[in-house]
Amino acid sequence: MFTHLREDISSIIERDPAARNAWEVVTCYPGFHAIVMHGWAQWCWKNELKWLGRFISQLARWFTGIEIHPGATIGRRVFIDHGFGVVIGETAEIGDDCTIYQGVTLGGTSLNRGAKRHPTLGRGVIIGAGAKVLGGFTVGEGAKVGSNAVVVKEVPPGATAVGNPAHIVQKDIHEETAARMFSAYGISPTSDDPMSSALRGLISQAAAQEHQMIKIIAALQGAGMKCEVLSEVDKFDPVQLNKLVE
Repeated sequence: MFTHLREDISSIIERDPAARNAWEVVTCYPGFHAIVMHGWAQWCWKNELKWLGRFISQLARWFTGIEIHPGATIGRRVFIDHGFGVVIGETAEIGDDCTIYQGVTLGGTSLNRGAKRHPTLGRGVIIGAGAKVLGGFTVGEGAKVGSNAVVVKEVPPGATAVGNPAHIVQKDIHEETAARMFSAYGISPTSDDPMSSALRGLISQAAAQEHQMIKIIAALQGAGMKCEVLSEVDKFDPVQLNKLVE
């Protein structure tokens, strides 16, 4: 138990630059307190002391603002940063080295008792503030969920999901690199929204076609052919349009 606690404290100091020492983590970090109390509640739950397990989880909720069902499975070195408003459901499974920020819900969409209703997070997953991960699917190892995203389907390993409903904006080619790279709040500086990329591609294509049309008209006029000139409109500015979709 003490080995696990030391690992948890070290992982918090590693991932939070505001954490200055172990004593500060032990006394001032509600995410750490919630994980410790969940261990007590889960022991009761597994040993058929269901009510006591729920009562301990309720006490943890009052003291920390973090609600973790005693039936949830939480791995080692899991860091719940800030933590207020975090809700983790009964059949949720959280892998080692995951990071969860405030306001996150790992919720279920089914009312079937005994079914797998809540998500499974692979190793090293980061869930940004306010994100909702809803359903009994898997968020793959090293994946990131951006702040306020609503995820209702599986996220591949190493991918980044953002939006409502969430869509994949990045899937790292080198998964080992992705696993080593910590990304606060689930946002990677190199990520790019595929919708923005598609719009930029369309803008570039339209600009190229406009340039080609100007050359064709000039060639026709040079050959002595008359070309009807349409009334002038605002000049097409691809640079300005690209800035709008960034």
